[in-house]
Amino acid sequence: MSPSPSSGSPRINDFSIAVATVNGSGSASSNTILAKTIFRMGVPVAPKNYFPSNIAGLPTWYIIRVNEQGYQSRTGEREFVIALNAATAADDIGSVAPGGVLVIDEGLPQAKSIARNDITVYAVPMAKLAKEFAPDPRLRKLLTNMVYVGVAAHLLGLGRDVIEQVVNDQFASKPKVVKLNLDVVDAGIDYARENLDAANCPFKIETRELTGDKMLVEGNEATALGALMGGATVCAWYPITPSSSVCEQFIKLCKQHRVDESGEAHFASIQAEDELASIGLVLGAGWAGARSFTATAGPGISLMAELVGFGYYAEIPGVIIDVQRVGPSTGMPTRTQQGDVSFCASLSHGDTNHIVLLPAGSVELYEFAQASFDLAERYQTPVFYLTDLDMGMNLWMTDPFSYPEGGYDRGKVLDAEALKQVADFQRYKDVDGDGVPYRTLPGTHHPKAPYFTRGSGHTEAAEYTEDSDEYRLVVDRIKAKIEKSIAHTPKPLVEGEGEIGILHYGSTMFAVDEARDQLGAQGVKTRSLRVRALPLHDEVVEFVDSCRVVYVAEQNRDGQMADILRLKVPGSASKISKILHYDGLPMHARPIVEGVLAGERTPSQEPAHV
Repeated sequence: MSPSPSSGSPRINDFSIAVATVNGSGSASSNTILAKTIFRMGVPVAPKNYFPSNIAGLPTWYIIRVNEQGYQSRTGEREFVIALNAATAADDIGSVAPGGVLVIDEGLPQAKSIARNDITVYAVPMAKLAKEFAPDPRLRKLLTNMVYVGVAAHLLGLGRDVIEQVVNDQFASKPKVVKLNLDVVDAGIDYARENLDAANCPFKIETRELTGDKMLVEGNEATALGALMGGATVCAWYPITPSSSVCEQFIKLCKQHRVDESGEAHFASIQAEDELASIGLVLGAGWAGARSFTATAGPGISLMAELVGFGYYAEIPGVIIDVQRVGPSTGMPTRTQQGDVSFCASLSHGDTNHIVLLPAGSVELYEFAQASFDLAERYQTPVFYLTDLDMGMNLWMTDPFSYPEGGYDRGKVLDAEALKQVADFQRYKDVDGDGVPYRTLPGTHHPKAPYFTRGSGHTEAAEYTEDSDEYRLVVDRIKAKIEKSIAHTPKPLVEGEGEIGILHYGSTMFAVDEARDQLGAQGVKTRSLRVRALPLHDEVVEFVDSCRVVYVAEQNRDGQMADILRLKVPGSASKISKILHYDGLPMHARPIVEGVLAGERTPSQEPAHV
């Protein structure tokens, strides 16, 4: 099939690549090789994997945004589409942006009649080319993916030498696999060189030096590394998408760095029977003095509610990593959302208020994971660390991580020597006026050390009580210490100037950064504030007071952060408008730009649903 003619100069380093395959077909490796090759050519990329929740057989798409400015949010456009899935081929053909490119396996039925004159079409016998290297149909399916790497390399101008480096890294311990995959890539390059007019392709990759010392890191891996550096020694978990790889990576790292020369492991990982057991193990380990955590998603958080309340009231440290996904119930397990914010902020029955960290980007995933353990022990409480599927399960371009300086903040722990200096140790008594009592650890050899850890009504001395005044004294102190945690939680970040404010958190940052640039190009000046922790800091109040209007951009249906904000600034609640995105795909810049422009044209407090 002859490609449709294109006009004008090719677009350099600014387009999106979309690969449509079948889940379980082995395309993950080839897609990663494609993204890493472009990255190693010095061009920023933002890869995103959209996959179904079943094990195999349903459609999956891998989107690579190529952009010299380094924008990490998705665009919503599909400009260079590689179609290998017969089940979605018709839709994939229709999804190509006008002026775009379609690379399609000529063996697909839909390749025979493509009724689009506004795109460039390249039909390639990918499965046929792969068959020459693999008579076995199962291996052939895997190698077909490497054919399109070769075809894309020729059409886009990717360096063959760079591909070789990436393939060697991908299959480092398997030289035969390296050779086979490179042979198939070369077959794709040779076919494209002989049969496809690369000069007609409207997109090109040109080598730049824009990635410097940056690296590509999966978000969950950054979180796991942060937990390791934060001193975690106990991981109790129950597998659930999209958080499982946090624990898997943590265990892998511990096997590399927490096993001594004699082979003795200095960590514990327990795959519990369910999420109730996992949070129980976390709190048990925290009570005993270990730094412990679990990683889960919304359904797991729901099951943990009662024991989290116990940890809050009994004042036991522990870290709960929530990689958010779409709810309610099972929802869409492999789609992203920011739907657990208000839930985690007050999880459990009765009056509870929790410390919640809201990192954005791999550096903060790494650093906030470390900080969560210090906060849990300093304030003797469960700490929530909220990321989401988009941040957790995708590769992100990031600056290098810094090795942590200084030791751990273990908080107010009295050992036997310290107890000798204490006239009267009362476990739940506020001695210093900061709301945080002193604690002892099990096994401390001193007669003053023992106390009852109580989830029931208790006095300052940890004695059982149902006395109203004594109950209020304890719960008021706990509330006060959590509110005072803003002295040590990450402060919000404010950028820009203007009377129009955009407040956001977590992975929405990537869309907001780009949206603000687009608004600025249209003459609309904005300031942004990124919330990085709950409870909200006083700087948030100052930000709202200084703005004429504040748009809260977030990825859930009801505007959970906006509602939390309104409670913080009741006198300015009328300033706050919601820009909401909740279809399960990561937010991009367009709904934010459209929401702000619509609000400026017609002031309204109604949310902009996209």
